[in-house]
Amino acid sequence: MIFLSLLISLFISDPLKVTQDQNEIILGLKELQSYEDKSNQLTFADVKSPSFAANFTQKPNYKPEDYNRNSTYWVKLNFTLPEYEGNYILEFYDQTIDSINVFIRQNRGVYRKYNLGDSYPFSSKSIKHKNFDLTLDANSEYEAYIQIRNSQYADIRVAIKRIDRFIQYSLNEYFLYGIFYGMILIISLYNLLIYLAIREIKYIYYTFYILSVGFYALCIDGIAYQYLWPEQPNWNQLAYGVALYSIILWSSIFSMRFLNTKIRAPKLHKLIVAVLTARSLLFVYSLFFDPSLFRFRNLEIILLSIIFVSSIFVFRRGYKPARFFVVAYGILFLGFLMRALINWSVIPFTTFSYYSLHIGFILEMLFLTFALSDRVRILKANRDRALKRIVTQHEQNVKVINKINKGLERKVEERTKDLHEKNIELQVSNEQINKQSREIAEINSMLDLDNWKLKNNIKKIQRERLLNKNLNFSEFSEIFTTKDQCLEVLASFKWKNGYECQRCDNTKYQLNEENLARRCTKCGYNESPTAYTIFKGIKFDLPKAFFIVYAHLNEDRYTLDELAQIMNMRRNTIWDFQRKVHDEVENNGKAYLNNLLHFGYERLTNFVEVKR
Repeated sequence: MIFLSLLISLFISDPLKVTQDQNEIILGLKELQSYEDKSNQLTFADVKSPSFAANFTQKPNYKPEDYNRNSTYWVKLNFTLPEYEGNYILEFYDQTIDSINVFIRQNRGVYRKYNLGDSYPFSSKSIKHKNFDLTLDANSEYEAYIQIRNSQYADIRVAIKRIDRFIQYSLNEYFLYGIFYGMILIISLYNLLIYLAIREIKYIYYTFYILSVGFYALCIDGIAYQYLWPEQPNWNQLAYGVALYSIILWSSIFSMRFLNTKIRAPKLHKLIVAVLTARSLLFVYSLFFDPSLFRFRNLEIILLSIIFVSSIFVFRRGYKPARFFVVAYGILFLGFLMRALINWSVIPFTTFSYYSLHIGFILEMLFLTFALSDRVRILKANRDRALKRIVTQHEQNVKVINKINKGLERKVEERTKDLHEKNIELQVSNEQINKQSREIAEINSMLDLDNWKLKNNIKKIQRERLLNKNLNFSEFSEIFTTKDQCLEVLASFKWKNGYECQRCDNTKYQLNEENLARRCTKCGYNESPTAYTIFKGIKFDLPKAFFIVYAHLNEDRYTLDELAQIMNMRRNTIWDFQRKVHDEVENNGKAYLNNLLHFGYERLTNFVEVKR
């Protein structure tokens, strides 16, 4: 029986011969002789015994999902190295494996043990490289037993390469890492400077998200283990989970702020908040009670999917800056998908496919930066259009004033000519002096009355036309008089480009004459003019609400107490509504509310002029 075991051992241990023209050989678990120890009790003495040799077999049908994180894997590797001027390197690519114990002997000598893995201090490595490496002499025969333990999926691939190939590969890899992390730092500083310039909080959220991406990449690449905490292996086991949660946290906050899902997609906003809250509770529990839960990385796809769907929904609702956001998250999903396909052995392992997630992160950050820039460009274009309308209105006002002045001058000339003729007649005819005096007095009275009326008309036109004047509550109430007028303004402005149901996108409706609400003919959804606006649910008169908006847009020249006294309202009621106005201006700028007041002003003043 012992003789049979020896024969089997010799047959299985037929060494792998590396030729001189091969500078690198990479062996996966399919090509390696391995054994899965489900009991986790076997020792090196057990697995190297001749009677155990038959248990080492190749698994050509092995798939990554077959990996059992509760087992210990033993790998047996016999190989010979040819003559070469330098050394060879035995390398393990997965930097996240907890423990790799290598028992190796050279030329049938004594076995030596090497402890590798990220659960050991970085200083214990024989080669100070992010991967796990051992130095081998050329022109030698080696026999190795490798014990692998990991709390999550382990990518078991062993590479045998010449030292020149290792140096070339390492230099190229670290060079690419320098470009990758340099871009992250540059984009972070760029967005931080933009925040300091325009003070929009979403740029701070975006900066934190980018830094979280860099933090996560440092952890999974092994760079953080090498440079940031080389002597903290316990923290190294938790760092990637903290970094991944940081990505999800800041990505969600930035997305909700950028897409304004609270207004544009309220149901999806509540779903994002609920899922993020559940994810935060899971993170706290994992961090303090069960760190092994960090291995469930695929959970993050749930929240990312909801954000992706929200961006598509907001974009379809007409928010143009979301287009780059959709592209950015699409690229990120493609990077995650390629990484998963590599782990599942669906696509072959290449340098490009292995770093596809890094490339996806870079492209996503660039497109998100484009999205922020596009949003600023659109807001600037809207502001320019509003300014152009104001300038056009001012030009029209100047033309009206000039026309009125010319008419006044012409009438004054006519009246002066009449007076001159009357004076001549008075000088010629003394007999009619008393009669002419009465006529002149009557004419002067008529002129005074006409001049007084013209001057008052000019002031009223100027007051009604010039929007840059700060009207008081009494003057403002002469324009926005009743609730029905304000509802008419809101309805006309809200649906000026046509009606579209908020739920089913239907364009046909039934009008409620009483409150101007639109009821969808398809789904029956009834939408009032105040729905999805800051005027929804207010308990006081709409004209007063319009004046509070007007006062806020004109730099709040009234205090709360003054407004309360002027409009005969409670101070807290005004303050609550002012906060809604402030949030609307903070999120979407002043353009929307300014356009609403301008639209209502033009509509109501034109109506008054036609009525006259």
